[in-house]
Amino acid sequence: MATDMKTVNMTHDNRSVTKVLVLNPPFLDKFSRPQRSPAVTKSGTLYFPIWLAFCVGVLEDAGHEVRFIDAPASDTSLDSVLREAESFAPSLIVMDTSTPSIENDIRVAGELKKVVPSSFVVLVGTHVSAVPEETLRLGASVDAVARREYEYTVRELADLIAVSGMEDKPTGEDLKGIAGLSVKTDGDIVHNGERPFIEDLDALPWVSKVYKKHLDIRNYFNPNALFPMVTLITSRGCPFKCSFCVYPQTFTGHKYRHRSIADVMDEIEYVTREIPEAKSIFLEDDTLTVNKTRCGEFADALVSRGISIPWVANSRVGLDLETMQKMKASGCLQLCVGFESGDNDVLKTMRKGITTERMFQFRNDARKAGIVIHGCFMVGFPGETPEQMNKTIALSKKLDPDTVQFYPVMVYPGTHAYEQYRAEGWITAENYRAWLTEDGLHNCVIQNEYCDSKELVRICDSARRQFYLRPRYLIYKAFRTLRHPSEFVRTAKAARVFLKHLIFGSHV
Repeated sequence: MATDMKTVNMTHDNRSVTKVLVLNPPFLDKFSRPQRSPAVTKSGTLYFPIWLAFCVGVLEDAGHEVRFIDAPASDTSLDSVLREAESFAPSLIVMDTSTPSIENDIRVAGELKKVVPSSFVVLVGTHVSAVPEETLRLGASVDAVARREYEYTVRELADLIAVSGMEDKPTGEDLKGIAGLSVKTDGDIVHNGERPFIEDLDALPWVSKVYKKHLDIRNYFNPNALFPMVTLITSRGCPFKCSFCVYPQTFTGHKYRHRSIADVMDEIEYVTREIPEAKSIFLEDDTLTVNKTRCGEFADALVSRGISIPWVANSRVGLDLETMQKMKASGCLQLCVGFESGDNDVLKTMRKGITTERMFQFRNDARKAGIVIHGCFMVGFPGETPEQMNKTIALSKKLDPDTVQFYPVMVYPGTHAYEQYRAEGWITAENYRAWLTEDGLHNCVIQNEYCDSKELVRICDSARRQFYLRPRYLIYKAFRTLRHPSEFVRTAKAARVFLKHLIFGSHV
């Protein structure tokens, strides 16, 4: 059912534009591809495709015609995507990817090429940014990879297609000036120079407008935020050097850049006015709290503008009580915090830059401020003994956050941790699909000197049961839900999926 098409399409005012299909491709039902560790989650979490949304906004601001499909969220099958592509006849197809879905994503690209053979297919995301050459060699139907922050790379590609008037796809000579692009040309793979990270984040369009136009926010869920919610970002880049964290190492870099407070406030006001069904906002910055002065100014601005909407954010240990009190006064309900380990030597191994002693000060200050904590813990780092892993479980119960997650270390191409485990022969997966179980849950693909993959999973299963099945915790959670009825929906929605894994165990 191949479609004849022209790469240049004319709008009603005779401007040359490119038709672009922006796709979060179908894979597993409710597969949360945009999150740092992509999977079908135990809590039913499904992230907004925020990076694709930025790209859609940039393309539409440039005048291009965009069709945006988030297949896992909207339950859109591959057949439906192919029918949509054949009807729309895009000149450019932009597809998100992830490590565990990459083989599927390349296959989807091949199916799309069958229905729109003249289209130019470019893959984006952390995985292909880390291994662009490998991706292009594996994917016969993939024309290019747009590495790292890709919005302006894709816009330049769309502009080139629009103005050139070419009936065929652009060639290597045409594409050599587009920074950040890896492309096949005459049987070879060429990696153009790196594109600088975006400094003026205020120049980017608001993703909330893209959500309103293209997506249904009720398709997305984060158990840490009141449902339904909207995800925004106020900054990019993280200055810290955690060995396992994929975004700073493969995508947004370590230089911290931020939007102006005024621009963020304007977008939040837009959300409260134009997306009134949103009950909360999740701020998906790597760490909103890295600049405590700005964080305080952010909270003060919410109050001074009279903006009233609950919000949650990621945080590092180290935030002070005064800033937390400002955040609480401005509507902050919860902080998601990477405690990671209960052993200071293991924290040094992972380059975390915190201590267990500071964790307790942070926990105490959060309680004083009235902010609840979601704590993240990991096991299986190089040199970490079972005794040290048990210290992490004990620490989680002493810190006693509102909710927790326990995982074996998740390593992804492009990270220091991945190279470290690969060098030691500690990656047990034979292919990228093995990063997930058959059902799409996280799978343990690593071991260390002391524990194999199965033992690390057993330790995490035990940790969850030890934390969540404490009588004290069960009583606390029941009373909290009764005292805060607004939390009932998100708690029930998460528990419906999570409880079976808590009781019966899981791969991870």
